[in-house]
Amino acid sequence: MALWMPVILRAQAFALLALLLLPVGTARAGRVVEGVVRAVYDGDSVLLTTRERTRLKVRLYGIDAPETKKRTKPGQPYGDVAKRTLMNKIQGRPVSVEVIAIDQYQRSVAVIRYSGRDINREMVEEGMAWAYRQYLHGAYASEYIGSEARARSLRAGLWRDANPRPPWEFRNGKKQHGAHSRH
Repeated sequence: MALWMPVILRAQAFALLALLLLPVGTARAGRVVEGVVRAVYDGDSVLLTTRERTRLKVRLYGIDAPETKKRTKPGQPYGDVAKRTLMNKIQGRPVSVEVIAIDQYQRSVAVIRYSGRDINREMVEEGMAWAYRQYLHGAYASEYIGSEARARSLRAGLWRDANPRPPWEFRNGKKQHGAHSRH
């Protein structure tokens, strides 16, 4: 074997390792990406395969769905229902994703549209998620907060419970309070 062969093999191994470590892409804020939903992780996050064949983890903008059960953590009431609802809406379907921001976990935070429908808003309107007021801005704020108010008044989804616990309190381990009009 020639002396230069190990150098080439190391370079090829490095290039292969680099490709393996970069399978999940990120999108820039303000960009619209089209692709197919390949996985639904829970009621507010999915995996998208883009037209360019990159994988994009997407967190639905402006909503917070009940937590699903994890290996070491319990879930919340309606967590599995919210996940199934989102699956039924978009799993395996072509969608467009309007990227609003990139979060601390390098997920694209986005509004997902399927056949022109705002899926994020639908999840709130059907009582499968809260309007996530802490992160809502502009026109989406009034739309999603209005959708939540309608879901509450109709006692849709999670609003069937007298006092559902918001996911942000559940994640932080806070004790349940009275009415949640402060969020």
